[in-house]
Amino acid sequence: MIRRMRRLAFVFAAFVVAGALASSAAAQVHEVVPGIWLLRGTFTPGHQPDGNTIVFDGTDGLIVVDTGRHVAHTQAILDFAKQRNRPIAAVVNSHWHLDHIGGNAMIRDAYPNVHVYASNALNGALTGFLANYKKQLQGVIPETQDADQRTAYESEVHLIDLGTKLAPDVVITSSGPRTIAGRTLRVGLETNSVTAGDVWLFDESRSVLVSGDLITLPAPFLDTACPSRWGESLDRLAALDFDLVIPGHGAPMTRKQFTAYQSAYHALVSCAASTNEKQRCIDDWTAAIRPLSDADEKFTRSLMGYYVDVLRSDAAKARCAG
Repeated sequence: MIRRMRRLAFVFAAFVVAGALASSAAAQVHEVVPGIWLLRGTFTPGHQPDGNTIVFDGTDGLIVVDTGRHVAHTQAILDFAKQRNRPIAAVVNSHWHLDHIGGNAMIRDAYPNVHVYASNALNGALTGFLANYKKQLQGVIPETQDADQRTAYESEVHLIDLGTKLAPDVVITSSGPRTIAGRTLRVGLETNSVTAGDVWLFDESRSVLVSGDLITLPAPFLDTACPSRWGESLDRLAALDFDLVIPGHGAPMTRKQFTAYQSAYHALVSCAASTNEKQRCIDDWTAAIRPLSDADEKFTRSLMGYYVDVLRSDAAKARCAG
C-alpha cells in the first residue's frame, strides 16, 4: 500500500501521508507590511499541507491570495474578514494544487459576489492529474482501516468533485498591471513552470512579491513541474524590484534570501542532471536552504530523497516537452 500511496504525489504530500488533518492552532494571521497580511500554511510530516494565504486590503474589500485546503484554514480566512469587518471581494489563486484552491467553495458560499482570478490550468488538471489522483484515492479508501485517514482521503475526493466551484470566473491569460478590488497590482503568468499556469502578484507600492509555489520551502514541489522552466521563472522574478517575497510555503524572504533560494534551486537541478550520487544532491540542497527554512531537517531530507528521483524521472522530462 505504501508503494501505491507514493504515486499520489504532491497533492497528498506523497510519502508522508497520514490521516490527521492540519490543526488550526498554528494558523495565525499577522500583518507583514501595512495592508498585507499572511496566514501561514502548514506542511509537516503526517499532515496534508495548506499553502500560505496572503490578504491585501483593496478599496472594494479584501483580496485573498490562495484559500488553503482544510476547513480550519479557510475558516481562519473568513474569521479574519469578519474581524476586519470587510467583505472578501476577490480571490487570486496562484495555481491549481488543492492546498491553494480548496477553500474557494467556502469563500464563494460566504461571499457570493466574490470574483476568483486564476489561470485556466485547473481545466486540464481536472481531466488529467486530479482525475488520476481521484481514481487512486478511490482505490485505497476501501482498504483503509484507520478512520481519520479514511476521512482525509474522502475529503480529497470531495474537493476534486467540487470542480467548477474551485475554478476562476476571471481567467488570467497574460502578464501586466491589473486593478483587483480597487487595488492595482502587477500580475504575472508563468506557463508550464510549477504547473501549466502559475500566477504571481507584485505590489510595487509595498515592494512585496507574492510568488505562489514558484518558491516553496523546505523543498521545491516538482510533481507537476517542468524543472527547467521553473528555473527560468525564478530568473524572471529576480528582475522585479521587490524587497520582500512571500512564498507558497514557508516564511517570507528578503531579496538576499530569495537569491540564495534561486541559486540553490539551479544547483539542485544541475546536480540531478549530473552523475552525482543522490545523497550529494540532498546534502547540497539541505545545506543551502538551512538558513531559509524553519522545517525539521529530517523532513527536508525525506522530501528531497523523493524529489531528486522526480527530477531524474522520464515524467519530469516529458513535462518540459510541451
